[in-house]
Amino acid sequence: MRQTTKTQNNNVIISLNQTGSITQVDDKYLSFSIDISVLAGGFWWEGSTGSQQGLGTKKIPPLKLQPGKLDKLVQTLGPAYLRVGGSEADNIQYFDTTNTSSDTLVLRKTMWDDLHKFCERLELSLMFTFKYGLFNRQQHGHWQADEVIKLLKYSQDNHQHIAICELGNELNAYWAFHGITSQPRARLLAKDYDTFIRAIRHHSPNSKIAGPGSAFWPRLGETIKPFSNITPSFLSSLNEKLDIVDWHYYPFQSSRSPIRTRAATLRNTLSPRSLLDFQRYLTQLTTYRNKYQPQADIWTGETGSAQCGGEAKLSDRFASSFWWADQLGRGARLGQKVMIRQSLIGGDYALINRQSLKLNPDYWLSWLWKKLMGKEVYDVKSSDSDVLVYCHSARKEGKCTLMILNMSARHKIIQCQGFGTKKRRYEITADSLTSRKIRINGIRPKFNGGQVKLKDFPALSKLNVVSAYSISFWCFSL
Repeated sequence: MRQTTKTQNNNVIISLNQTGSITQVDDKYLSFSIDISVLAGGFWWEGSTGSQQGLGTKKIPPLKLQPGKLDKLVQTLGPAYLRVGGSEADNIQYFDTTNTSSDTLVLRKTMWDDLHKFCERLELSLMFTFKYGLFNRQQHGHWQADEVIKLLKYSQDNHQHIAICELGNELNAYWAFHGITSQPRARLLAKDYDTFIRAIRHHSPNSKIAGPGSAFWPRLGETIKPFSNITPSFLSSLNEKLDIVDWHYYPFQSSRSPIRTRAATLRNTLSPRSLLDFQRYLTQLTTYRNKYQPQADIWTGETGSAQCGGEAKLSDRFASSFWWADQLGRGARLGQKVMIRQSLIGGDYALINRQSLKLNPDYWLSWLWKKLMGKEVYDVKSSDSDVLVYCHSARKEGKCTLMILNMSARHKIIQCQGFGTKKRRYEITADSLTSRKIRINGIRPKFNGGQVKLKDFPALSKLNVVSAYSISFWCFSL
């Protein structure tokens, strides 16, 4: 979003273009992931001080998805897409444990069945990353769909639906995770993807297909040209059609990451300039989509505050909520249909702490977004570059919701132009930027009898003020 020059005082003018909505998002726009390493019990980030081939260094037990407390926490964030992917998606074995070493990650039938039951209970549509797993250059262009077809047939026989299918995890970053000689060329990858698409169309015709899920780095984009900068060539080389062009993006890198083009620090996290690369690369990707796959939607298939599990004592704190709020608003405004958060559970960047099931600040921001921000996206502008604003229709017809990010240490006095009558307001604040706990309208949110409701929060008294370092949702009638 273009920002104008800062005003000389605390007064900010926010103006709404009244000509109607500029675009529309999917009704499951805010979605999330469970990494395959967390689901199946692979190498993960909690307790790791570094990384190995894009993975953490600590082995964890498989995630239990039986009915319980996790269901109650996730239910408030539905409906949504649930992506199951991640680096170990390309190394995993489906069901069969014969001739596997102790280091081989296995997706057991019980895990797969429990995953589908979890999705059915909670109105989640499954997006699954199928195994590409070709790490030898001589194999590229000769990928076989046997394992994929076997899993699809099992799912069909058991009435299990996979809403979105994709092949391989961050295929343009194989050089970083699996070695230089493992990096597929765009033309050969497109040939393999065509094989994958035909298999899905035949064996699971109601599934949609996403690709290529390329990783973009802050400041670098798709990195080394033409070696791993494969997305435009890949899209142009496909003979089959994609339903979704998706990409992966993290605005920062944690201290575990071997590549740090923008470190996850408090200063970087609170800089509006740090948020602009997302718009830059999404605009690039939109150009590629328009040229080569114009029928496809654009999704961010994976995003979190910082690569390699998030940054400890930052990604799970209030300061991290600003990038998440901005990226949700910015992505919708630029025409993207779905944003998938890494992760629902597991890692410092999780919405829900894997070990304690305690809720991180970004969970509550996501909850408010789900409650208040609808599908229609409106054009709105701020007169202050430290005050970022986004506006959507509300969940109820005839209303809209304005989201205001005050990324400065001063409170702001807001003057709204072009809006209707102001109704309720909800403001997220915290005792400090590095606090684990947040407040909504001055009180800490909590579940009461397994539920939390908007009416649990008191009305705010100062009608035109947003607090320093705050995220606000103002509800209007149109």
